[in-house]
Amino acid sequence: MCTHRLSCPRPDAPCAHVVAARPEQGWSLLCDGTIVFDDTGELRPDGRVVAPHRVPGEGLAMAA
Repeated sequence: MCTHRLSCPRPDAPCAHVVAARPEQGWSLLCDGTIVFDDTGELRPDGRVVAPHRVPGEGLAMAA
């Protein structure tokens, strides 16, 4: 699937890079076959789903 090195990193490795991006649709395809979404969720090549891991809103500071 990827030609940037001899083999792609495993799907949960942080070194996979973007091979296709669709920011208008909110997703990117990584070289290891993982689809990452703007809400921080993921769809792995084996069909597993990683739920979004957002920061709770009450912990964020608000600009005045």
